[in-house]
Amino acid sequence: MKLLLTGVSHKTAPVEVRERMAFSETLLASALDDLKSREGISEALILSTCNRVEITVTSDDHCDPQAVTDAFLADFHRIDPADAGPYLYRHEGRDAIHHLFRVAASLDSMVVGEPQILGQLKAAFAAAKAGGALCGWLEGLLNRAFSVAKRVRSETGIGQMAVSVSYAAVELARKIFGSLNNRTVMIAGAGKMSELAARHLRRSGATHVFVTNRTHERAVEMARLFQGTPVEYGRFLSMLPEVDILIASSGAPHYILHKDEMQRVISVRRNRPMFLIDIAVPRNIEPAVNEIDNVFLYDIDDLQGVVNANLRERMKEAEHAEQIVAQEVDRMMARLKVQEVTPTIVGLQEQLEQIRVAEIEKVRRKYGPLTAQQEEAWEVLTRGIINKIAHGPISELRLQAGKPDGAHVIAAIRKAFHLQD
Repeated sequence: MKLLLTGVSHKTAPVEVRERMAFSETLLASALDDLKSREGISEALILSTCNRVEITVTSDDHCDPQAVTDAFLADFHRIDPADAGPYLYRHEGRDAIHHLFRVAASLDSMVVGEPQILGQLKAAFAAAKAGGALCGWLEGLLNRAFSVAKRVRSETGIGQMAVSVSYAAVELARKIFGSLNNRTVMIAGAGKMSELAARHLRRSGATHVFVTNRTHERAVEMARLFQGTPVEYGRFLSMLPEVDILIASSGAPHYILHKDEMQRVISVRRNRPMFLIDIAVPRNIEPAVNEIDNVFLYDIDDLQGVVNANLRERMKEAEHAEQIVAQEVDRMMARLKVQEVTPTIVGLQEQLEQIRVAEIEKVRRKYGPLTAQQEEAWEVLTRGIINKIAHGPISELRLQAGKPDGAHVIAAIRKAFHLQD
């Protein structure tokens, strides 16, 4: 059995190449049928995301999986192999297992530790399983990859730190308030980043969103996204005492909130904490606002600093994750090596059993039928002898299976017991 993984990713190919090689959801089933039907292919998986396209196949020993995969890509996408070649990477055997485990654990992602890739890999698995393209060894390998990813998540902090500006804002808000349940958010401006931050806040428990914008129609449109309430731009300041979290991303060329105004707001709030996120350039909120007690102001540079620090921490956690993946690859290879010698072990046991039965038959022919008690005694005696004889070679076969030079010992045992290779 051969294992081959062929692919392109954000590391090897520009987006226009990845687009040409991508498999849409509507065509994935037919692509799997095509690939699985090709001569020599046993199992197949197609993973297609915006950042990577990977095809993993198992094949019989007489097949050239690279030639089959290249022909499949050329036929299905009408791509000249010479054009695709410079962007492709290929991993076989152990290297393919290592790569698959790293992808599942999000160690090969554009943002290390992001959780989306595991969900995408599971979706690819489900599609291949539904199409009958997974039904054996590769299916087991993928299930192992999911377990490795789960271990990485539980034993490292690789996915615990915010690495986007919008999500960093949410994490800071959670530290200030403890919980975001029943908190009210005001969005001033309608930028993409403020929309992302508001989405994160809403998912984290914020119950109501106010939206204001110089163009009221845009405020209405954005409020609809969050089942929120549009607010006339002129009422912005008067509404602030009701707000726990303000996200400012207005395109105004001047401050829309000054220190003296914020002082009045916090007084009306009776000094209840307020979190201000200023992600506008130029800034919307006067920096001196941060001098007011119970007011926490962060601008785009502050948030980026948090993101950079978290990225550094993620990379430290990634080193631990890489060690876990390496351990799991070693374990997987050891299992595979044992599986390789299983036919030899079975053959040895069958041969010794044949010898045992034949010798008992000789006794019957020489001494006549045995009593039930004698039969039982002979069974116990001969099975015990055979098991003791087999124990040494079988233990050695399993031990040598995982060693680089174990093939020589395995071959010697096969030869000693006249077992077929």
